[in-house]
Amino acid sequence: LFFSSYCTQIEPCRTMKFSFTSTTLLAAISLSTTHAFSVTPAFQPRTLKSTTTLYSTETDAAVPNYADASRYTTPHPSNNVPPHIAALVGRGLHTQANHPIGIIRSKIQEYFASLPETYELFDAEDPIVTTTQCFDDLRLPPSHPGRSPSDTYYLDDTTLLRTHTSAHQSQHLRDGYDAFLCAGDVYRRDEIDSSHYPAFHQLEGVKLFPPISVKNADGKTGEEWMASNECSNIAANLKNVLEGLMDHLFGEGIEKRWADDYFPFTEPSFEMEIKFEGEWLEVLGCGVIHSEVLAMAERGDRRGWAFGLGLERLAMILFGIPDIRLFWTEDERFTSQFQEGKITKFEPYSKYPPVFKDIAFWLPEDFVENDFFELARGVAGDLVELIECIDEFSNKKTGKTSKCYRITYRSMDRSLTNEEVDAMQDNLRDLSADLKLEVR
Repeated sequence: LFFSSYCTQIEPCRTMKFSFTSTTLLAAISLSTTHAFSVTPAFQPRTLKSTTTLYSTETDAAVPNYADASRYTTPHPSNNVPPHIAALVGRGLHTQANHPIGIIRSKIQEYFASLPETYELFDAEDPIVTTTQCFDDLRLPPSHPGRSPSDTYYLDDTTLLRTHTSAHQSQHLRDGYDAFLCAGDVYRRDEIDSSHYPAFHQLEGVKLFPPISVKNADGKTGEEWMASNECSNIAANLKNVLEGLMDHLFGEGIEKRWADDYFPFTEPSFEMEIKFEGEWLEVLGCGVIHSEVLAMAERGDRRGWAFGLGLERLAMILFGIPDIRLFWTEDERFTSQFQEGKITKFEPYSKYPPVFKDIAFWLPEDFVENDFFELARGVAGDLVELIECIDEFSNKKTGKTSKCYRITYRSMDRSLTNEEVDAMQDNLRDLSADLKLEVR
């Protein structure tokens, strides 16, 4: 999501993607000899150091209770964090050894622990970050759509729930880390379907190469840098390591392919796809870290590469989990199916019937779909499974546009009654007026 969702504004996108798969920045691998770009060695497990140092909006503060919802629902007029989102913060699914998200995270960390370099692991960082950390340090300007309150959960004008774990990247670079992994929960308003959820998990990291290994590229930027042998070598090493990661997760011989892409924070940029069960699936975005990003992190004398991925995406593929909402359930029929270190196919335990309701309204000029989706989540929570536009109509006389949305309500745990669905639908109709929607 991070790589795919933020490829706008700073330069024209060569590829526009708004998929569930790519997320964050993550870079890896340190080199100790001149122009040494090594091949991934055979897998050898070792320990990866875990670090719980916080980089939050409060310096030198005691570790806060992330599960305290009052931290996120402040009275500030710019606060748009609803109670149902605040209640998700602090669950720590990525740290639970028997949870699919935690299992995938451990598998990835296991792979990086097998490499010669030592990676610091940051896995307990404060989800509250600043706009500088989350956007400015990564070349995302104030006009970027990803900074809109329709996309991002703000606590006030300058602090927010992180939209990607890369919000911590520049701080770690400034603190002198050359190779690290960073995993955590992130938050972003999004559409409603089986693969999108406003809270999800990412794993990223960063690796800088020794100055001597890229000395001949000193001072080069833009096209000149991308045409250099040093940039090509870093990109080749990046792809080699990531292909090794896919072999570790999916088995050796998994078919892979690469495509050029564009992201504001890397140049050049790439995306990786794997062929899984006969279908090509995008699994991550990556690239060589942009020189401006390094300069802003006070590491302008270094070069490195980055990649990022969504843990839910990989878990849904590897475990065969069909609905992203399931990751957040505490139903034992789900949680009891998974064991630390093991990837087993999910066995559906029930399929309760859906209830369909339609709602149509005239749109105001500033209508943003994410605002309506967030309103629906606030009313129905995880009982809303899908919202899709099934009709659009423009009145030439009035100049107004109308849309009709079909809402699918379904519980993963029980059958819903018509009465409770009608109550939710009526509530949604009433609250639509807050968005200046004229219900038809």
